[in-house]
Amino acid sequence: MRYLTGVFCGTALLLNAHSDCRAEAPLHERIDQFIAAGADNRPVAEMTDDTEFLRRVWLDFAGRIPTPETVKAFAADASPTKRDRVIDELLAADAWPERMTDQFHIMLMERRGEDDGWNAWLKQSFKDGKPWDQLVRELLDPDGDAETTRGAAFFMTKRLEKYGQNPTDYPGLVRDVGRLFLGMDLQCAECHDHLFIEDYKQVDFKGLFTVYQNAYIRRDVKFPAIGEKAMTAKLEFVSVFDPTQASTGPRVPGGREFEIAEPKPVDPKQPKPKTPPPRPDWSALKVIADELTSRENRQFARNAVNRVWFSLMGHGIVHPLDVHHSANPPSHPELLDALTDKFVAHDFDVKWLQREIALSDAYQRSTRLPDTAASPPKESFLVGIERRLSAEQIMSSILVATGQTEMIPAEAAKKPDGEADTVELPDIASTELPSLPEIRTAFLAALANDAREPEESVASTVKGALFWRNSDIVQRLVHRRPGNVLDRLAATDDVGVLVDELFLTVLSRHPTHDEQATVAAFLASRPDEKDVVTRDAMWALLTSVEFYVNH
Repeated sequence: MRYLTGVFCGTALLLNAHSDCRAEAPLHERIDQFIAAGADNRPVAEMTDDTEFLRRVWLDFAGRIPTPETVKAFAADASPTKRDRVIDELLAADAWPERMTDQFHIMLMERRGEDDGWNAWLKQSFKDGKPWDQLVRELLDPDGDAETTRGAAFFMTKRLEKYGQNPTDYPGLVRDVGRLFLGMDLQCAECHDHLFIEDYKQVDFKGLFTVYQNAYIRRDVKFPAIGEKAMTAKLEFVSVFDPTQASTGPRVPGGREFEIAEPKPVDPKQPKPKTPPPRPDWSALKVIADELTSRENRQFARNAVNRVWFSLMGHGIVHPLDVHHSANPPSHPELLDALTDKFVAHDFDVKWLQREIALSDAYQRSTRLPDTAASPPKESFLVGIERRLSAEQIMSSILVATGQTEMIPAEAAKKPDGEADTVELPDIASTELPSLPEIRTAFLAALANDAREPEESVASTVKGALFWRNSDIVQRLVHRRPGNVLDRLAATDDVGVLVDELFLTVLSRHPTHDEQATVAAFLASRPDEKDVVTRDAMWALLTSVEFYVNH
């Protein structure tokens, strides 16, 4: 249909120079044009079927799988615009800011810890549709006096915490600012120009270091807050390979150097304050926050676009995500330029960008190719890429799959005074549901990366396998109780219907003929233990690779 539209528009242009067809195509259509231009006759995957698409978009924008009722209704809908409609519905739903809070918390904090104020700030930012440039400015220049935004300071305070006898990790903060907001890992440029990336200079690292070395954690308030020492002189430095003295004031990598403002003269008549103000009159933190997020700083927008693209497509247009430089060009330069231009033109609107990507054929392609076809490289985006699910997505999805989302206690039950916590055997503990905080703690401990490790690839671990096999939490979740999925399945005498419902509930699709026969035979093998074998079949599906990834 899109091809025919293009043909008719071309004809119209010959007849009427003022035809509306000359208007630029929507971004999601241009995405597919750029990818098609780079296909180079390689095999292209077909579009996802309805159930695969629905599961994918629910995981991306709601953070969990759809219910079987939702799957059935979507499959029965004959409207040609139903995919567009469900994308819009999910982006408008209350679950979207919650999902974005989890996603961007993982990206920005990399499992360094939790803070209620930080989570509240992130959630409200996405709920309000806050532009990405404004969000990052608030994060890099946190205002402790502004109650609605001060939670943003957690990004810096957590990185400035001291561990044992180690010095404050100012270089680590510099590195993370470069990586996360510019796509430039400057770690190896701290002591000299980068040895392998010609674009990364020592002055790029030092231009940020001279700013962040003056940041500190405020101790005069009870919430995370940043103070700043006044900057009075440029930072002097030398390379370990060259003793020539160099210096720099505040600067964003690849940008201009800022002159340090002279401090205001002190009025001798004014009494000296008992404690210095938390921020100087001229704030280098503010200068850099404004410059880094400026509309003129194209690299800031390029990096944001690349990370949003990665989160939905499984591979960056520039990859790895934090290695943007001239010797590592984007796989589709025109596509990255178009996304960047439109992202800035739409005032750094993350939701708008996500919608355009999700509407594209590239996003909606299947992860499967015919067995005879050689798989194209990931960076071609000609076939869908299996993507990692976060511990939070897996946790929320298992609650949907077991039909217990509404049953889970919001808080852990308090034990009577003097009663010690005890570890109960799984078969005894399984009669009670754990609380949401208990489930979250267990899933994060087993399935999340260690602190400071980006979660960018699908990775099975022994820790995760042992969790699925032995965890008391899993045992209790996969247990029949009144009103949950296993309880409803127990009332089904038709084995075929039971297997179909099991697949729809856990994997959001109908079973194949072979799967139907295999699981039905397993269920029939122990007719006197229907509850046990049904539970085991559910557990097997929950621990499958298909459930574990977004495909």
